[in-house]
Amino acid sequence: MENSWQNKESVEFEDDTVFTWPTLVVKEFLAAIFVMVGLLFYSFFVNAPLGELADPSQAENPAKAPWYFAGLQEQLVYFDPWFAGVVLPSIIVVGLILLPYLDNNPKGNGYITFKERKFAIPVFVSGYVFWYLLVYVGTVLRGPFWTFFWPWQEWTHDFPTPSPLINLSLPVGIAVLIGFYAAGFAIPLLLFKNFFRSLGVIRYALTMGLLLTMIGTAGKVFLRLVFDIKYIIVTPWINL
Repeated sequence: MENSWQNKESVEFEDDTVFTWPTLVVKEFLAAIFVMVGLLFYSFFVNAPLGELADPSQAENPAKAPWYFAGLQEQLVYFDPWFAGVVLPSIIVVGLILLPYLDNNPKGNGYITFKERKFAIPVFVSGYVFWYLLVYVGTVLRGPFWTFFWPWQEWTHDFPTPSPLINLSLPVGIAVLIGFYAAGFAIPLLLFKNFFRSLGVIRYALTMGLLLTMIGTAGKVFLRLVFDIKYIIVTPWINL
């Protein structure tokens, strides 16, 4: 009995952990130096894509924000300025902050897997692609007066007058908005009950609220481009 206890105590477990310093930090520091040197050489041979000097007497047409803000500028076509410039960016920032708390699934940490992340990966990639699609459209495909031009079309001031935009009536707009979110919350509860149980009430509400807002943003762009719908809800105080 004593020998078996001593044998148990003598078992050694293999430790595969390493210290952050210097194992990781040194590699990151060297990688940062190589990237900096590469950028210096690149900037020496390639000029920055700057425009002409600003002329106060002649406004630029189109006046575009830097490419990383072009997506926000493109959203002004489809949404009210307060919503496109304040609400949506705030939702994106808050959603990214909440992401580690909403998605606490440990599978996929340290290795690549799609089988065990069938919900998280498509949702994140869809949001990523949609945002950079807006950036691409605002940067490359918007010409004078923010008119849409295909890549093979030449920018010109001679373009057809756009069709008039329409707004939904207030009762219809409220019904569409409430129906969209109600169906979005209810359908997963009926079809994917395990998904709801794994998240719980609070995490499910936050996850679906963020997801439906992202889908609704793309849906509103679709309504604007296909049906010339400007706003879903129009009131004397706010447009949505």
